[in-house]
Amino acid sequence: MKRVYVNEKWCLGCHLCEFYCAFANTGEKDMAQALKDLKINPRIKIEEQNGISFAVSCRHCREPFCVKACISGALQANDGVITIDKDKCIGCCTCILSCPFGAVAVSEEGVVQKCELCVQTHEGTPRCVEGCPNNAIVFEERG
Repeated sequence: MKRVYVNEKWCLGCHLCEFYCAFANTGEKDMAQALKDLKINPRIKIEEQNGISFAVSCRHCREPFCVKACISGALQANDGVITIDKDKCIGCCTCILSCPFGAVAVSEEGVVQKCELCVQTHEGTPRCVEGCPNNAIVFEERG
């Protein structure tokens, strides 16, 4: 299954992936209009440590601890993609505590959010990958 991978050697720390992610989840066609005057809450985050920048997003684990920890059944693995049913999420945050990568966060609605590979908003390559100017984020299958 294809997943998002990050090559921190190529990451510029420009945060464009965060904007493309936030845009992908608006359902709008124009990024400037969709994000104008908004505080974005992307599902991918740029971290910087010791001069190295890298993107943190869901790794869609083969054995996802977040899914196992979800007491409401809101998190599910469907064809290798971990998705959230926001109607089932009760905001208990056990998935956040169980994710070893820090890829699950609380959304502005009070339920959790994480990368879902843009499967519900965009077909093909996730928007964060498309928007990375340095090809530091890739969407590929690895052995």
